[in-house]
Amino acid sequence: MFDIANVNSTLVDFDPVSGLSRTRKSLVRRLSHMKAIFHDRAAVDRTLQGEDPVIYEFYDMGMPETSGDVAFGTSIAYPGKIGDEYHMTKGHFHTVLDTAEVYYCLQGHGLMMMESPEGAVEVQELRKGMAVYVPGRYAHRSINISAEDPLVTFFAFPGHAGHDYGTIETKGFRKLVVERGGAPALIDNPLWIK
Repeated sequence: MFDIANVNSTLVDFDPVSGLSRTRKSLVRRLSHMKAIFHDRAAVDRTLQGEDPVIYEFYDMGMPETSGDVAFGTSIAYPGKIGDEYHMTKGHFHTVLDTAEVYYCLQGHGLMMMESPEGAVEVQELRKGMAVYVPGRYAHRSINISAEDPLVTFFAFPGHAGHDYGTIETKGFRKLVVERGGAPALIDNPLWIK
């Protein structure tokens, strides 16, 4: 029917509600992989004594990591808290710092926290059908503020951008999203207070 001999496209699958793929393997991040990310170390230790919950997983659709290509996939942050801090992704800068990224919310309710190297912090709310444009130079992290539903996002960024997780793992973001009085609140990260 179609002459596909000269086509360089790639076909991948993912469910637009769950974010899961039948053909790709997800990268799973459990609490034990993220011990240094959560600010309440005692709550981390207490939780790990009983279980090692999955905090989030993501599907990298395997696109080339070269200039001119587009990397994309899905991210699923599961509901829950460690202490008073909501489940979240590790967060990252791009190795090519000026690279932007787009996240489109497929399901759930969450926040996208963004921070520049100079300390400017911005937070955008995500609900199904909303997209957030993360500008270049901003580290970013998805935070699930729902008590029941996963936060599922579709993301896309230039293939050559790379990921810098190490900078965030050192001290974290300058702000944290925690639950206060049954609602999310933005507080200073104690690691950044001098």
